[in-house]
Amino acid sequence: MNYLVRTSSIAIVSVLALVSMTHMVFSASRVDELKNKIEERNNQLETLEEEIAEYTVEIQKIAGEKRTLQSAIQELSLTERRLTTDLRVTEGNIETTNLSLEKLSIEIDEHEELIAKSKDALAKSLRTVNTLDSQTLVEAFLKEETLSEVWEIVDRLRQFQIGLQSNLDTVKELRNELSSRKNEEEHEKDELISLQGQLSGQRSVIASNKQEKDQLLSIKENDEASYERLIDEKKRLREEFQRELQDFEAQLQIELDPDAIPDAGALFNWPVDSVIITQHFGGTEFAKRNPQVYGRPFHNGTDFGIPTGSKVYSVIGGVVTATGDTDIFPSCLSYGKWILVNHQNGLSTLYAHLSHISVAPGQQVSRGAVIGFSGNTGYSTGPHLHFTVYQTEGVRVVRLGDVKTRTNCADAQIPVAPFDAYLDPLQYLPEI
Repeated sequence: MNYLVRTSSIAIVSVLALVSMTHMVFSASRVDELKNKIEERNNQLETLEEEIAEYTVEIQKIAGEKRTLQSAIQELSLTERRLTTDLRVTEGNIETTNLSLEKLSIEIDEHEELIAKSKDALAKSLRTVNTLDSQTLVEAFLKEETLSEVWEIVDRLRQFQIGLQSNLDTVKELRNELSSRKNEEEHEKDELISLQGQLSGQRSVIASNKQEKDQLLSIKENDEASYERLIDEKKRLREEFQRELQDFEAQLQIELDPDAIPDAGALFNWPVDSVIITQHFGGTEFAKRNPQVYGRPFHNGTDFGIPTGSKVYSVIGGVVTATGDTDIFPSCLSYGKWILVNHQNGLSTLYAHLSHISVAPGQQVSRGAVIGFSGNTGYSTGPHLHFTVYQTEGVRVVRLGDVKTRTNCADAQIPVAPFDAYLDPLQYLPEI
């Protein structure tokens, strides 16, 4: 038989064998080991998530009862345990992500090596087949002794060409799979950065929760009367501030274009995982019964009852307009830690009473990104998220010194808006 035929046969067989070994790689045992570790870690995380859910139910039960010094301390103790477990979940997710990145790195290296070897073998085979293909039938007749040998060469050449095309298709598939692996690796890296940010935030929340608990424990001999006086004073200062804020917002003269905002519809994701609404937008019964709380019988947002340290998400993509913390000034009760996001569709959203802020002004945030953690800061009388939707044209960030006539926290900042710039959040959120 023609030498080139035999050589090409060997080359093609080599390529076929090489491609068939796509998953029989040198580091297969390490990849399997990583897969097992990831599965084991995920099972452990599921157990921790169940533990967190149990703590959450207990905390919500206490929050629904009459608020006393003892119940507040008990709630903070449970919250501390929940936060610590949540921190372990984040640490576990970071470990799992690192394992996934190691696994992907091995698979990417293997695919790149396999593609390089496949391309080299195919190139050699193509050169051999090209030499065979360049022979005319007359030349083949002259070189071979019988007609059957000539037809054998022609038939083998056709089979080689079919095999080569198949192997070329396989290399393309390997390239596509490699691209997919690299995209997955980039996603995992982004996830790792996000988790590391969450870890930092959760540690901050734990420290804040401990400080709040220590403050309550410092009340002499668990004196309920002292605690009640503390709450009453907090309410009084809150009501005083709300009256001044109402007067200020009533004077704002900002012309709003009603066509500058999107039509009602489920444009937003929920800002929290557990949707428990404790106060609706507008003239709620609570607002009507207690007009002194908001300065008018009107609530300018929607409240979600969630434990301290719960993740708070950006409801849609946008840019962080501003952040603030009114609590860094003594007796400056307002939104506490807050974030304002401009969604560049005519709407802006406020997330208030946070325990931790995870973003900075000017930062681009995506839909569903963790931007902070819920809390009990500001004039809040219990852990929750206050969520407000503004028409962007109307909202302004101002110094409290411009709002309050007498204040020791003039440099604290908050967002304000004329009454008609406040919008009902539920008209842009999914149905419950």
